[in-house]
Amino acid sequence: MNRINLICLGVKDMGTSVKFYRDGLGFKTTEKGDNPEIVFFNSAGTKLELYPLEDLAKDIDEKNPPSGSGFSGITLAYNAKSKEEVDRVMALAEAAGGRIIKEPKEVFWGGYSGYFTDPDGYYWEVAWGPDFTFDENDMLEIDS
Repeated sequence: MNRINLICLGVKDMGTSVKFYRDGLGFKTTEKGDNPEIVFFNSAGTKLELYPLEDLAKDIDEKNPPSGSGFSGITLAYNAKSKEEVDRVMALAEAAGGRIIKEPKEVFWGGYSGYFTDPDGYYWEVAWGPDFTFDENDMLEIDS
């Protein structure tokens, strides 16, 4: 089990989230509606899904759905090919309605990164590193 095929984000307002990801950030999907029941984005590598938060919680446990708010310890990441790309993506996220949490800056590991949150408060890191390399699908290559 050495892969992640899909990341599902439970969202409070499908219309707002579809607008943010599809129309604002440019995630690709065949979904044309503004308030679908579910949406899948055809990104390179791992795919992204949006699903109503209440329905997702019920899918996990119909009788006792998980609830709560706050930082869950999970972040999503976009790895850029340049510092300038980091700045462009952060500006795109803010223009789409995201909230900048940490402006991009030089970081302790030698890279350049910042954080934003989407309309549901999911944290995204946008980062560039001097040693980042990408495969033919623009996916970050990691030597382990």
